Amino acid sequence: MPLLDHLGITVDDLPRGIAQFDPIMQALGCERTDAENSVSWWREGESELILFPARETGSGPHQHGRVGWQHLAFAVETHAEVDRLHAIALDAGWTAVREPKPYPRFSERYYASFVEEDNGIRIEFMYHPSRKVAAD
Repeated sequence: MPLLDHLGITVDDLPRGIAQFDPIMQALGCERTDAENSVSWWREGESELILFPARETGSGPHQHGRVGWQHLAFAVETHAEVDRLHAIALDAGWTAVREPKPYPRFSERYYASFVEEDNGIRIEFMYHPSRKVAAD
């Protein structure tokens, strides 16, 4: 059982949120389920991500660094996958916060990129193999 069952994210414009999240979530191999006033993406045995419309329109965007949401990191299996997902996000209208690059301050094996969508929601694509995998 995953530690986290689901993560709900509120967006100002649900159709726009779907347009921005769907290409990324599909590229991560997630299935999409549409419901009334929400959409979710999931993979068997893993956490589900759900988008909801804001109850109060115009209340965003979220500001990174303020109390609340920081970012969500998606772990992937290669540097190339970080690069590929970063490009997919940009094509879907996300803004690059940090281009794909190594982050030696986290670890000599850490490679990541950060993107942000219209609502100030920030995600990271990261590759951080174990020491054993990196040595192979």
